[in-house]
Amino acid sequence: MAARSQPGRSSQRTGSATAGRGRPRGFDRTSALVAALELFWERGYEGTSLNDLTTAMGISVTSLYAAFGSKEALFREAVAYYNDPQRSPTTRALHDQPTVRQAVEAMLRDNARLYADPATPRGCLIVLAATTYTPTSAPLRDLLADLRTRDRRDLQLRLDRGVTEGELPPNTDTAALATFTITILHGLSVQARDGASAHDLDTAVDHAMRSWDHLLAT
Repeated sequence: MAARSQPGRSSQRTGSATAGRGRPRGFDRTSALVAALELFWERGYEGTSLNDLTTAMGISVTSLYAAFGSKEALFREAVAYYNDPQRSPTTRALHDQPTVRQAVEAMLRDNARLYADPATPRGCLIVLAATTYTPTSAPLRDLLADLRTRDRRDLQLRLDRGVTEGELPPNTDTAALATFTITILHGLSVQARDGASAHDLDTAVDHAMRSWDHLLAT
């Protein structure tokens, strides 16, 4: 979970500004969803108010509830859109790369590139959007934690396959290696949010891959 490929930009929100307020079908729903996604991505769930959302989406509160149900339901839909496997660098890397090492490196580099993309908020929504929460929003914290856990499990399955196919030593602790790699990935997201450049993140991946090789060699 990692970061996801750049969603549709807010500049595509055709119809939002001119749509009649209060009419849920009078605006481009996907463009409105992307506007909400980017706000949640930048400010987190708790840091985003209904007024922030309706202003960014160009709709009224009535339209928001009619089209999406609630703020929580809107957040869940935004997360699902962001985490679509078709746009996920993590999913693509783990499924498309021919070797384990290439999969890990592609996962780190492709996500890092998106984390620092100036066209979208920095970092990863799945990592950053619900680090603070209230009892009411705790289920959303758990939602994102589950998605992060799923990424770690998917990575471990790819490592297990590497052991089975002889790419990795038979005594490789794939659970520990997956945790190490995902920790690097999440750290890249935090560093990007703190202002690290694309070059800085790419250099960090260089070091991470050297550590990966060293761990397997020893």
